[in-house]
Amino acid sequence: MAASDRVEPVSPRLARSDRASGRLPWMLVLPALAGLAFLVLPLAGLLIRAPWPTLVRRLAEPQVLEALRLSLVCATVATAVCLLLGVPLAWLLARVDFPARRVVRALVTVPLVLPPVVGGVALLLVLGRRGLVGQWLEASFGVSLPFTTAGVIVAEAFVAMPFLVVSVEGALRAADQRFEEAAATLGASRWTAFRRVTLPLIMPGVVAGAVLCWARALGEFGATITFAGNFPGTTRTMPLAVYLALETEPEAAIVLSLVLLAVSVVILASLRDRWVSAA
Repeated sequence: MAASDRVEPVSPRLARSDRASGRLPWMLVLPALAGLAFLVLPLAGLLIRAPWPTLVRRLAEPQVLEALRLSLVCATVATAVCLLLGVPLAWLLARVDFPARRVVRALVTVPLVLPPVVGGVALLLVLGRRGLVGQWLEASFGVSLPFTTAGVIVAEAFVAMPFLVVSVEGALRAADQRFEEAAATLGASRWTAFRRVTLPLIMPGVVAGAVLCWARALGEFGATITFAGNFPGTTRTMPLAVYLALETEPEAAIVLSLVLLAVSVVILASLRDRWVSAA
């Protein structure tokens, strides 16, 4: 028998060690199951208590369709604003080395942890009729943002833009800059290199950030109700409609919540390949 064909005997202690390493650590499994139940049970309760026989009829009610239409329009426009402003901001943070970059990055991500109601108050102080910028807008152009549909878009963009910036900045840092350098050596300007080389490279990050931004804008509540109010057909988006219906008609609130839950599930499913490795 060749030396390579010999099978070395496994000691009993090593075998027991391998079997022990394969056992489930119940001190970790039990809290994990409790955490899973804590997150899943409320969603399951929403599905169980949903008025399924009257679901279609309730979804077709004028106030529900109105809130849904307003939410989709405002979230889409807010996402477009975030793309227009957030992609250049992410490029600045990722590509330009300036002294206050860490401070700027911290300020950009503040809305991620800032209570939305505080964000709404801050928007009022700046863009309100007596705000730092709002009074100038009204005096010069007759533009008043609070308690308007435009105010909803501003509030949603304020709380959602950090999701886009963080995603695009990460994609820019992961992109190979040698392609941009090669384009520069061929005579391409900074704008041409960004448009023809950098943007296609980071497009998956831009798309993922835009989807997260849109989902966050769709679910925004605190800043919207503080800055834009709760007026039917003008500022009453789906989250505000859920809050109002919960006080008067709980079944309608459940139906509206199911719509937002379905949107969230679709968003997470579409981004799964970005967050979960193929392995």
